[in-house]
Amino acid sequence: MLQENLIRIYETSFRENRERPALTDYFKEETFSYYEMAKEIAKLHLLFKKAGIKQGDKIALIGRNNPRWCITYIGTITYGAVIVPILQDFTPADIIHIVNHSESRLLFLGDNFWDVIEEEQIRQIEAVFSLTDFHVIYEREGKALTKFQHDILKNYRSKYPRGFSLNDIKYPEIPNDSVCLLNYTSGTTGYSKGVMLTVNNLTGNVVFARSAVNTQTGQRYFQPGGRTLSFLPLAHAYGCAFDFLAPLAVGGHITLLGRIPSPKILLEAMGVVKPTIICCVPMILEKVYRKQVLPMLEKGPMSLAMKIPLVSAAICTVIRKKLMEAFGGNVSIFIVGGAPMNQETEAFLMRIKFPITIGYGMTECAPLISFAPDNEFKPGSCGRYLSELLEVRIDSPDPAHTAGEILVRGEHVMTGYYKNEKDTAKVLDAEGWLHTGDMGTMDPDGTLYIRGRSKTMILSGSGQNIYPEEIEDKLNNMYLVLESLVLDAGNGRLKALAVPDYEQAEAEGVDKEELPAVMERNLIELNGLLASYERISEIAIYPTEFEKTPKRSIKRYLYNPALLAK
Repeated sequence: MLQENLIRIYETSFRENRERPALTDYFKEETFSYYEMAKEIAKLHLLFKKAGIKQGDKIALIGRNNPRWCITYIGTITYGAVIVPILQDFTPADIIHIVNHSESRLLFLGDNFWDVIEEEQIRQIEAVFSLTDFHVIYEREGKALTKFQHDILKNYRSKYPRGFSLNDIKYPEIPNDSVCLLNYTSGTTGYSKGVMLTVNNLTGNVVFARSAVNTQTGQRYFQPGGRTLSFLPLAHAYGCAFDFLAPLAVGGHITLLGRIPSPKILLEAMGVVKPTIICCVPMILEKVYRKQVLPMLEKGPMSLAMKIPLVSAAICTVIRKKLMEAFGGNVSIFIVGGAPMNQETEAFLMRIKFPITIGYGMTECAPLISFAPDNEFKPGSCGRYLSELLEVRIDSPDPAHTAGEILVRGEHVMTGYYKNEKDTAKVLDAEGWLHTGDMGTMDPDGTLYIRGRSKTMILSGSGQNIYPEEIEDKLNNMYLVLESLVLDAGNGRLKALAVPDYEQAEAEGVDKEELPAVMERNLIELNGLLASYERISEIAIYPTEFEKTPKRSIKRYLYNPALLAK
């Protein structure tokens, strides 16, 4: 267990950085200083007390990234309650399931989400609050909380008659082993995995980020007054830890874009905010490389000049300068995670000495497992495992050369899945090792290389977790589908292979020539049931049943995504 405690870290940071800007809504141009944020947190604590919230109670949160989303999150964990952030891409059914499965008592949401939820579907929720201004949208019994929030300024002044001082930024003792976060990696009933993360897990990630430094220049990546442009979903572990929790621990300024915008808006925002650190998924850098850099390199004199060493070096310097300017001109490091990086893009960025590093993690580690400063990053790797916080070993007789499952133990590892002992036992063994399901090798210095995934999980281009079994389960129930496989087709696309039920088709007089049209209708129906990032681009007919193991499990490894191109 760590000596430092995230709640105490925030107490100190909020006091020391009271006059600095903390949270800004980019589109609304609304900013909260650290002091103003602390005042809003104090008001939420009064509300929680009025609602009878106790330490360990769950509070659900869904909406676009904005300052009040952040304030709700911090307000909840500094009170001692458990925050349950829900990805806004989940379907209404998934949202309702998570709210109920987590046993949340209060719900904070963007107003548009209330339009798709019926109060009778979330019977244990006592009140619902708007992320626009924290007013009560719904209260199950009576009007006590509605009246309290209507009179919140009066109630706040009654609690702090002499004004809210720095000494009032004081939070209860929340032990490091207390669960403070339930992070759901999936929404549907059959695959619910609410990852239970403790104060200690989050503290380890934040403490590491706070100390991360370019060992050549001595520059810390996260520092007071540093600027972060947040566009990754904060309900996801990666964006939450490094676009949100880490900057607040050091006095950074977070500008929130809501969600990943169009490339044009993103680059415009970069020019305005001029971020000092950017956390992103590979898709963003890959798009910039393919749409802006490649066309220059493949045509005309520049394509020839790149083959001449001295000229090539000069051109690389020019391209690097232009790319840095496109991202605001002040970025000290691009931290890439959430999905594998295209090797061609990575190799080019390394060649032009772009300040990039690629980390590795998973929700179950809140999320970080490995990282290296950009000046020490090895091509093709995902950094060194965090040896001061974690133990990592490769389940292989020759870890440096033969891939084996990556096992992790230490300060970042979750306590388990909420109300799911079966799945917890599958990944956490008796000795405390987390079986990641990822295959990798490791250099003697602890540098990790991901060689493949033993899990079936697919990471979308925006860093979302996609579980193909969930999609297949829905597709297999559709008209004339015998069985199916959902695979990653590259470029952010998912495609499905479907084996038709030929017997049913024959019995119903459906010709083989009609099957593509049937699958097209299935595709429309299927996508209507899925979150936006899970949607399938095509259902391709596969002519024979898939090969299976003796247990009748499909041998997925036999079905390369290249098959989908046929």
